[in-house]
Amino acid sequence: MSGLKTTPTDQDVGAYLAGLADDRRRAETWQIVRMMEDVTDHVPIMWGDSIIGFGRYNYTNTKGRDFSWFLTGVSPRKQALSVYIMPGFESFKQQLLSLGPHKTGRSCLYVRRLDKIDFDVLRNIVAGSVEVMRERYNV
Repeated sequence: MSGLKTTPTDQDVGAYLAGLADDRRRAETWQIVRMMEDVTDHVPIMWGDSIIGFGRYNYTNTKGRDFSWFLTGVSPRKQALSVYIMPGFESFKQQLLSLGPHKTGRSCLYVRRLDKIDFDVLRNIVAGSVEVMRERYNV
């Protein structure tokens, strides 16, 4: 059985973002990257081809295998920005009510446009999720 396909790479984050065709998506991603860098005190690192991750924690899955993953991250997908909130959204239900238009997956927050959401609320969600992850794992 193989490991995770999404792992840290030495791809340059700035070069990756410079290569995005959509000017708005590029600017929005940079805004989130700067915020995440400030919140986590970690430099951005490319994980796989399109995820920009911050920090790292180690965990053991239900089958006893050890893995490493980022604390939080962002990916500028075509349809929406994917913001990775690793502990999920149970603790952030109230904040999500005042965020603005979004969708959620298991650990992904999907935002189509940053100018339609409350960026301070997004920052608080990211900061809260990083705090939870630091409490749960040796970061």
